[in-house]
Amino acid sequence: MTIEQHLQQWQEQVAQLLEARLPQSDSVPHTLHQAMRYGALNGGKRIRPILVFATGEALGADQHDLSSPALAVELIHCYSLVHDDLPAMDDDDLRRGKPTCHIQFNEATAILAGDALHTQAFQELSSFTFSSQAQPQQLEMIRVLAEASGSLGMGGGQAIDLESTQKVIDLPMLENMHRMKTGALIKASVLLGALSAGPLKANERQALVDYADAIGLAFQVKDDILDIESDTETLGKPQGSDLEKEKNTYPTLLGIEGSRQKLDDLLQLALQALAQLPYNTQLLADLAEFIVHRKS
Repeated sequence: MTIEQHLQQWQEQVAQLLEARLPQSDSVPHTLHQAMRYGALNGGKRIRPILVFATGEALGADQHDLSSPALAVELIHCYSLVHDDLPAMDDDDLRRGKPTCHIQFNEATAILAGDALHTQAFQELSSFTFSSQAQPQQLEMIRVLAEASGSLGMGGGQAIDLESTQKVIDLPMLENMHRMKTGALIKASVLLGALSAGPLKANERQALVDYADAIGLAFQVKDDILDIESDTETLGKPQGSDLEKEKNTYPTLLGIEGSRQKLDDLLQLALQALAQLPYNTQLLADLAEFIVHRKS
């Protein structure tokens, strides 16, 4: 099976999980539930839950055990997008080619929808009945996801992003921001998949963290390049929006060619990290290649 076939299969699986587990639109409160489904069921690459599935599969996890952490991490990602698009944050009108949640509904409903998606992630992860292989790590999974979502992870990274807009920051500050804003949830996705297979040895955990750190930064570098080189239709959001808002990006600091070199360096770091693991990690390597070479 090719990586494209794997991606399609996992994307369909994530869509089915979201469809089944999100509150139905005809249940009270109707508008909130409609907004939650709108924010979560509008497509996307589903990279984070796919990383849960791919890592778990590489380490020998039971497929049943991977569904809950995959769902939880995607709910966190969806909540973050709903909130990031708000007028007080990035003030975006388009997400994946459709009106953003606050445009489709209203600002208050979008805030509540994001809040509800966030809390449902932890409800799913804490109430799931894992197998005996994964159950001992359930509390650690909750901790990993909470840390990745909070002030030391995604939330903190967004705060730094807002504070540094229209200011000049250096490369170490930019990388730290993106390790938190984008990379933390990607690292959590890899660790959730691994923990579903059983307790992790220290050296294996470090190799997985190194892999996740590299692809997390690579994901952002590629996003920054696409913001310049792609178009609105392909991106599903306004092209050039980062430049318009005077955000700090890799191309503004390194230039396009320097950013491409950075992307290649990060890919090599990811592959080197995988080489330290005593498992078949070809799918994870293929995912790293996909992140670096994607068109949207």
